[in-house]
Amino acid sequence: MLIRVGFDVVFDLPAPTAMLMMLNLHPSRLPTVRQQESVRVEPDVPVLQYTDAFGNTCGRLHAPAGTLRLSNDAVVEDTGYPDVMGFGAVRHPIEQLPPDVLPFLLASRYCEVDLLKDTAWQLFSHYPPDWSLAHAICNFVHNHLTFGYQYARNTRTASEGYRERVGVCRDFTHLAVTLSRCMNIPARYVTGYLGDIGIPPVPAPMDFSAWYEVYLGGKWWTMDARHNTPRIGRVLMARGRDATDVALTTAFGSANLRKFVVWTDEVR
Repeated sequence: MLIRVGFDVVFDLPAPTAMLMMLNLHPSRLPTVRQQESVRVEPDVPVLQYTDAFGNTCGRLHAPAGTLRLSNDAVVEDTGYPDVMGFGAVRHPIEQLPPDVLPFLLASRYCEVDLLKDTAWQLFSHYPPDWSLAHAICNFVHNHLTFGYQYARNTRTASEGYRERVGVCRDFTHLAVTLSRCMNIPARYVTGYLGDIGIPPVPAPMDFSAWYEVYLGGKWWTMDARHNTPRIGRVLMARGRDATDVALTTAFGSANLRKFVVWTDEVR
């Protein structure tokens, strides 16, 4: 299966502004690229690329005042199979976890493990320490929150989402990641493309998507608390502790969003 992915985003900058970008495909996806991506910046200002602590491809630029346009277009090959379920995978004792996995047990900006730990143990302590526990957390978050773009708020944390019971995909992901960490399951936040492939078309503008991964049985498994069902055609862009680590753009100054278009389409 071939999937075309890309975006066209325009900002109005009142003043010269420095910006960080995380708009490339994840390096692990590069072997599947069939039409090379090219992140374009207009006006043509220098972009310094680097790799962050989580292995994501990032860019840094300084744009003049006025209109800033960021765009990309690529075609990737995908297996066409839905997410693999980790039936039988077990939770590792903390002392047996690889060192690079340990940070994904800790609290972070949007994932307040300390605030939700007691709640998590009340809800999930009766589950065995394996895939059934991770799946129960995903089910709970899916049913606990109501999805709606009108509920979007970029400052909402996991504990606030738990109390307010509304949100968008990032809120579902933050709450599921936090509850997983509370139960000693390493969990990391993921962002990327997820189109309406293998499901009826959704009558809403396409957007980037957030999901998460849990570490069980010696490997990372994909989970999605918003959709709560295996999906086809996830295209990874970045991983981190929460949305702070994988922000698509971070402007060090005022940046007013004027246009935001994303596409994720099967190439037939």
